[in-house]
Amino acid sequence: MEPLMGLVLLVSIGVCAYLAWNIGANDVANAMGTSVGSRALTLKQAVIIAAIFEFIGAFFAGDAVTDTVRKGILVVDFNNQTLVDAISNDLMYGFIAAMMAAAVWLTIATRYGLPVSTTHSIIGGIVGVGLVMEVQHETSLIDWAVVEKVAMSWVA
Repeated sequence: MEPLMGLVLLVSIGVCAYLAWNIGANDVANAMGTSVGSRALTLKQAVIIAAIFEFIGAFFAGDAVTDTVRKGILVVDFNNQTLVDAISNDLMYGFIAAMMAAAVWLTIATRYGLPVSTTHSIIGGIVGVGLVMEVQHETSLIDWAVVEKVAMSWVA
């Protein structure tokens, strides 16, 4: 592995860990706040329950969601080697930036008690990367039908 790719991998792991921490801070507070506030559960009990069920949910139901986010929103023709060569690094850095932007936004919103969705934040970051990539590389990457289905699932 090239030294730069090793650094990119470490940064990616750090950004993903920061995002995961923010998702936990935001979502668990929404789910467990009333139980802890009413003293039905202690903070320690709530954290343990949340950790167990967040893991179970991600393990058993997370693949469908990650497939949509990973393959459905931005569609790259990997058979077009010229396009892949042109955009692969930009996509990699773009996704790191999207995850960092979502994490920072979640930190700010959670700190100030703003109602915010982690899913909306991540999808918004990915669509933003797609828009930049479409303009920069004069290609079509965003599958707007998938984005529409995802957005409609939020309001339906």
